[in-house]
Amino acid sequence: MTAVMPIMASHSRPPVRTMVVDDSVVVRTVIERILAGDPAFSVVHKTSSAEQALGFIAGNDIDLVLLDIELPGQSGLAALPAFLRANPRGKVVILSGNCQEGSAVAIEALALGASDILAKPGSGCFGETFPQSLIERLSRLFGANAAPQGDAPPLQMASAQANAPLACLGIGASTGGIHALSQLFAGMSAPLGVPILLTQHLPVSFTPYFVQQLARMTSLRVKVAEQGEMLKPDTVYVAPGDANLQVRRGLYDRVMVVLNPQRTAGGNLPGVDPMFASMAEAYGPGAAGIVLTGMGRDGTVGGRDIVAAGGWIVAQNETSSVVWGMPGSVAAAGLSCALLDPYAIMDFVARRGKSRGLAH
Repeated sequence: MTAVMPIMASHSRPPVRTMVVDDSVVVRTVIERILAGDPAFSVVHKTSSAEQALGFIAGNDIDLVLLDIELPGQSGLAALPAFLRANPRGKVVILSGNCQEGSAVAIEALALGASDILAKPGSGCFGETFPQSLIERLSRLFGANAAPQGDAPPLQMASAQANAPLACLGIGASTGGIHALSQLFAGMSAPLGVPILLTQHLPVSFTPYFVQQLARMTSLRVKVAEQGEMLKPDTVYVAPGDANLQVRRGLYDRVMVVLNPQRTAGGNLPGVDPMFASMAEAYGPGAAGIVLTGMGRDGTVGGRDIVAAGGWIVAQNETSSVVWGMPGSVAAAGLSCALLDPYAIMDFVARRGKSRGLAH
């Protein structure tokens, strides 16, 4: 096995206290050895069962749980909610050979609150790329990209005054977004009467299962956006994994879907920035955006367009975010008029957009 070079500087913060839960002693040993190659991580406990792991968490602080799906007794997926309840400030990453990215099980795990999904190679064939990939993925969850630094100046909030009725709502999310979306829609007490555009950073293979999972979260109609279709109220249009979801006004002033396969300047596809920018152009002050948990800054550039057009942006607060990159960037730019827990966002949107707009 090749040596793993540290990626994340850890001089200014203590190591991420990690627990490995896997039924294979070989896998547990290999994972511990990989993480030992980066001083940002410290494996403080290894176990083969969810029950034993939960018992350890009851008396110890854990920042990260690497959790297998196939375990003796209770499965990792069945135990996931218990891990999140027992350790609400920690992160759980599913590391399993039976939970391939894009699968229904992977989407279910993310919806339940897993921070990420990593496909685990067989115990005898970890290869040379997996160690580096594991460290990179975990470092992104705990790295400097997570949020603005604590000594940053106080956040400047945008005006809370709405200039026009809500006409279209856009939602952008990345890491941790599927669970945040479940909370977001759970907080919706009544339909808004406008189309909802949704860009979640996901590969193409995730899209079918993601749409199915999303449809279980809300009574609204949910579908993958299609080129040229006219937007309808109370329908959630999901960006396909291989195109940006954009909109434009066409014949008879109707707003239609435009799918753009070009990656954003930040390398995202689909991207939140082009979605927000097109909403600003099509709807002007009737456009509003929600930026949920995620790495990077996607949504900030497009958010500027929405605010400049007279619209407004709401961002998820730091305490409820898996990674406060995207919402933190929007907040730091002074674009957000509110920082809220996902459960509270839709109520805020409904009250602020009180005179319900209509899709044209």
